[in-house]
Amino acid sequence: MVFFRRTLQSLQHSADVAFKAGSLSQLVLYVVDNASNDEYRAQLAREIKSWSLNDFFDVQLVPQPVNRGFGHGHNAILEKLTSDIHLVLNPDVELEVHTLHEGLSALLSSEDVVLLSPRVFGPNGEQEFLCKRYPSVLVLLLRGFAPEFVCRIFRRRLAAYEMRDLCAGEEGADISIASGCFMLTRTAALRAIEGFNEDFFLYFEDFDLSLRIRQQGRLVFEPAMCIIHQGGYAASKGFHHLRYFITSGMRFFNRNGWRWV
Repeated sequence: MVFFRRTLQSLQHSADVAFKAGSLSQLVLYVVDNASNDEYRAQLAREIKSWSLNDFFDVQLVPQPVNRGFGHGHNAILEKLTSDIHLVLNPDVELEVHTLHEGLSALLSSEDVVLLSPRVFGPNGEQEFLCKRYPSVLVLLLRGFAPEFVCRIFRRRLAAYEMRDLCAGEEGADISIASGCFMLTRTAALRAIEGFNEDFFLYFEDFDLSLRIRQQGRLVFEPAMCIIHQGGYAASKGFHHLRYFITSGMRFFNRNGWRWV
């Protein structure tokens, strides 16, 4: 609940800045609960009820009867949207105060851009590179399982996969794949591809969505948007996450083409 509260606080502060700057008129946050236990869902409801809400900033809880995965949860609110721009956001993300204004301004000034991805920092303050080029099996194995000395041998290949050549500077850059922890996208483009592919229960649904939404326009890394991300790698989260990662990875390659090295 602590991470969720910090996410909510940072989102509201960033929205206030965007509102005062004239780039945002209203924000409705849909909190999708994917069939949590009764105790946690009650805590979540109390947290939302305690928040200071108004016509500008509103939070709505959308409980799901069963957990059908990350993509299904986000798609559950797709028909509710009346916005021009939609933010896909994880509850372990904190926004820098100018992030929404910078992102909204960039989208409003570039009609050919359909999705923006931010500069990401980890809790230790170091930049994380979550934008990606098309993956290979080798790269995913290295990132998930190889010891550090092996990764050092392949550091150039790993850096290229993470687009460090384009996403380490202060300039925006076109990207291939954006992280689902934060996707600022045009609602019409998201609807045109019918949202996330629900065949992916967890992991790689953002890879799949990125490839499909690129048919609607450009995906861009926007370094003026900054977030802090508390997430981690699947291999460090236990057996079930590792199983989801492998299953979804195979499904992604089967749909989009295998690249081994």
